[in-house]
Amino acid sequence: MTSTPTPPAAPSATTASWEQLVTVALLGTDRRTPPGCEPGPGAAAAVLDAAAAETVRRRAGLRPARAARRPERAPEDPRPPLPASAARRLAMLLADRPGAAAGGRRGAAPDLMELLPQWLATANARGFAAPPEALPALLDAARGRTDLRPAALRFAGSRALWLARLNPDWRFALRGTPGGGTVPPGPGDGDRVHRLWDEGLFAERVALLAALRARDPAGARELLASTWATERAEDRLMFLDSLRTRLAPADEPFLEQALADRSRNVRATAAELLSALPGSALAARMAARAVTCVSLDRSLGHAPDGAPVDARDASRAHDDHALERSPAAPAAPAAPAIAVEAPHECDAGMERDGVVAKPPGERGERAWWLGQLVEAAPLATWPARLGGRGPGEIVALPVADGWRSELHAAWCRAAVRQRDGAWARALLGPPTAPEAGGPGAVSLAERAKLLGTLTPGERADWVAGFIATHGLSEAFQLLGMCEVPWAPPLGRAVVDALDIARDAGSYPWSFSGVMGLAERCLDPAEAGRLDGLLAVPDESEDAAPGAGGYWAEAFQRLATTLRLRAAMTRELGVG
Repeated sequence: MTSTPTPPAAPSATTASWEQLVTVALLGTDRRTPPGCEPGPGAAAAVLDAAAAETVRRRAGLRPARAARRPERAPEDPRPPLPASAARRLAMLLADRPGAAAGGRRGAAPDLMELLPQWLATANARGFAAPPEALPALLDAARGRTDLRPAALRFAGSRALWLARLNPDWRFALRGTPGGGTVPPGPGDGDRVHRLWDEGLFAERVALLAALRARDPAGARELLASTWATERAEDRLMFLDSLRTRLAPADEPFLEQALADRSRNVRATAAELLSALPGSALAARMAARAVTCVSLDRSLGHAPDGAPVDARDASRAHDDHALERSPAAPAAPAAPAIAVEAPHECDAGMERDGVVAKPPGERGERAWWLGQLVEAAPLATWPARLGGRGPGEIVALPVADGWRSELHAAWCRAAVRQRDGAWARALLGPPTAPEAGGPGAVSLAERAKLLGTLTPGERADWVAGFIATHGLSEAFQLLGMCEVPWAPPLGRAVVDALDIARDAGSYPWSFSGVMGLAERCLDPAEAGRLDGLLAVPDESEDAAPGAGGYWAEAFQRLATTLRLRAAMTRELGVG
């Protein structure tokens, strides 16, 4: 009887580590085998068997981790809860994710997400608390849109901060409150204020300084001064910007010291803030420089027909024709003009007071220096310098040698900086003037800034007159400066102008910006006036194909949005 030979034992790889097995698997058993495994046909199976055994060992060998401490309970929100209908509306607004319509066509459905800022503003004004179940979606919406964050975090309250500590995606909420607390340090939290100022992150320190400046301007300034010399230049610039809030003459000594800062940007910001204080020493220095550049010259006048006249030429003409005129009817004197002699250099004193020596782009140096001097000088300087005239009379004066645009633009910046309504009205001029709707001494961007110095009623009336005269093509910037909801005269002017544009046969896409503003800003009471615009009009021969249908769709969306906004305010218990 013969014995059957025993088969050779399979190669063993059980002594290999997990890292060695991974390396063999990547390189292949033809190139490498782990320790304890012989090369050959069975090596691959041996490696897989060893990997299976090692996997079981690794899993079985894991020790349970120590249980983490449970998070503290979320703070209670003492504010009253939302009405049920308003809570449902909020869920709808947060769930809306509008996509781009095919071919740029929006359709007649309202854009709910664009109504969320207004809803939040109304809910905050009423003092409601956010529903706990809505907080994740609310934080996600605020994460994606920075413009929503202030109102969303105010509405979400302290529970949003509690959630933000548990989810890194929502950490932006912690940067909005000094120290990540539920409320900024109060008036009695002196130790907490100084500890946070000395130890906090940059964003926390900025938020702390802003909150403190709003309630205690002097305390905020003293806190900033305590570490000013050791701050980085970019941090000093951000901190200095906080002094715009409740800027007052008491800030002048600190700002004067900042004029000697190592950073050019810090010096420029300090000079800008000082020039917003007409009684400051810097404003007086700038006025002394500016008056040497701008004067009244009666030898450079304008004839009654508007043509420039040199007084010497007029005198010679008077002598040549003296015999032809009656002595009882002398020629009317030419109106005076403003003469401008721009600076020829930017000296060290000007640079210390914030004048930037090098102009941007292709702009001329002298014009650049002149503009900075005039915009920093108190506007009260000019009536005394220009013959006792008021702002309206000064703006109406001709300006010699093509300096009108530079001079008026500098006065615009001064009026905005000094919040001077009289000068703003003079520079704006009447909205029906031809130059208001096109190129002129004051651009549309400058007009928009000037409007910000007027009362809400004045803004609405001026923009309504502008639209009635010049249409909507240049009105978008101006409308953005008006109080929401738009006053009835302004709302009627916008709707009438849209109706005129529809009758002209153009596509509504050319007015999509204004239409979007109207959806958010038009008074919901105006919805009834749109009923006559919802039908598809008969198209004229020169109208764009299909434009009437697009207009009907756009007006339908506008009317639906206005009625939806009215329902939102009712649900929140307003009116």
